[in-house]
Parts: sequence; C-alpha cells; structure tokens
Amino acid sequence: MAFRLKLVPSKTNFDFFRYARVTFGASAILVVLSIVAALTMGLNFGIDFRGGTTIRTESVKKVDVGEYRKALKPLKLGDVTITEVFDPSFGPGKNVTQIRIEQQDGGEAVTVETITKVKDALRKIDPNMKFPSVESVGPKVSGELIKTAVLAVVLSNLAVLFYIWLRFEWQFSLGAVIALIHDVTLTIGIFSVLQLKFDLTIIAALLTIVGYSLNDTVVVFDRVRENLRRYKKMDLKDLLGLSINETLSRTVMTSFTTLIALIALLVLGGDVIRGFVFAMTWGIIVGTYSSVFVASTILLRLGVKRDWSKNSKSAGTKYANIDA
Repeated sequence: MAFRLKLVPSKTNFDFFRYARVTFGASAILVVLSIVAALTMGLNFGIDFRGGTTIRTESVKKVDVGEYRKALKPLKLGDVTITEVFDPSFGPGKNVTQIRIEQQDGGEAVTVETITKVKDALRKIDPNMKFPSVESVGPKVSGELIKTAVLAVVLSNLAVLFYIWLRFEWQFSLGAVIALIHDVTLTIGIFSVLQLKFDLTIIAALLTIVGYSLNDTVVVFDRVRENLRRYKKMDLKDLLGLSINETLSRTVMTSFTTLIALIALLVLGGDVIRGFVFAMTWGIIVGTYSSVFVASTILLRLGVKRDWSKNSKSAGTKYANIDA
C-alpha cells in the first residue's frame, strides 16, 4: 500500500471570507506600516546600492570565509561581503574569492591605503595570495542600480497586470496585482524594520516572489473560472470559497515543500545567501496568504462575469482562453 502524505484533507470546507474584513483590513494596515517604515527608517542598503570596492583574490590555499572575515575584522571596514567564486575551469590549486567593502566616510571608493591594509591582512593567511582585480562602485553607479531595480519590479507588476487581463478579466488582473504589491511591500517593510542588508540579491528575491505568488494566484483563478462555467447560479462568495478549498491541498503542499528547502538554506546556507533566502521564505508565506485572503477578496468585491460561455463587451475576455 502506497504511503501518501497529506497536509490538508482532499475535501475541505473552510469559510475563508468569514473574517474577510479583519484579514483584508490587517493586510491594508501592514502595507501602510511597511511604507511608513521604509520612508522613516529607510533600508540598510548593501554595497550594490551604496557604493564601495570589490577586491578579487586568488590563493592556492583552500578558502575559509570565516578566517578571511576574522583577518579583516580589526580593520573596522563596516559592511564586508566575502564570497567564494566557483568556476569549472578552476584547477585544484586555484581558490578565488570576491571581497566587497562598503564606502568609507562617504568617499567615492575605498582609499589606496585601506586596500593595502586589506591585502596585508589577507596575506597573513596566505603569503602568496594574488589580487588580480580591484574595482570600485561609486554613488552614481549605485544610484543607477537603484533606479534599474525599482524599474524591474514595477515593469514585472505591469506585465502581470497585462497577462492576467488577457487570460481572465480586468477584475482578476487587479486582484492579482494588488496581491503582488502586498507581497513586495511587506517584504520591503520587514527588511526596513529589521534593518537587514538590502542589495541586488534581494531584488532578485522580490522578482522571484512575484513569480511564485502569481503562480499560486493563477491556480486559484483557473479553478474559479472553471467553477464559474460549472455553477452559474451559485453565489460568488460560495463559489470563490469552493475554488480555494479545491486548490488548498495543492497550495499548502507546494508552499510547505518549498519552505523545507528554504529553511534548510536559511540555517545552513551561511551569511552570503541568508538575506536572499530570508526574503524568499517571508515571500512564500505572505504570497500564499495573499493568494487566498487578498486576491480573492478583491475579486469578491469587484464581482466577475458569471456566464463564461458568452462574450462580454465590458470584460477583458477577448483572450480568455489563452492557456499560457
């Protein structure tokens, strides 16, 4: 007899809209608080957004990130990121790291004297260590990176708005985008409150969260569309509740299995990827929540076309049968 793990029974009948005002109101308050926190407390920008210097090292000795960090700690350089670089072309005697140091005292880059001190400190680990490249990121480049990152997040949400509008109706599209804005804003908010380092890897995490949350929302919306054809006289609130319950097992199982991997990386992955993994973990939780309690609640408030066997001039259903 095959063993099947079930986190949620096959058939459930939870009333997800019983406390819709409370859940939606709480989400709205958290979004506002996140925006206030980001504006007042600011974000703890990493080197990518603040500027700094990147030093590349090559050593025949195996890399120990903890040892490198301990050697640089007495220099009091502030935010220092040490990443071991892997490449299939590297031989057994080529161990490469990338060390990023934040701007010092608002300067354009780390001074030559500071770079010399860094090299001297690292050569205590390996006297034959080489430094093939030293690159600086100034405030101007950092500003451009911030603009590009914001543009990437905005364009991704607009693309989602357009995609959902083509596939469903404008009400579905608006519900999905509000849910995505909810997820991104809460993620930025918790990074602001906890003052976690915010760099380009977090932007990558935000875009990944957008994709994950959208996938979750589309699964629910697909079932809603099927049920709109099947139960043409059922009350919309009951129909939405039925659709969420029918996809609940899949939603919980997908989120749970993803979180297992993320929590393992969060605990064992080390400092280099911890910010990215934390953002992903938080994003999976709020993304799953928003697919059920935000996107569907918006859909309930706006209403939808009930008879999908007929075209509606007022609804964006020209391309509703696209399966992409």
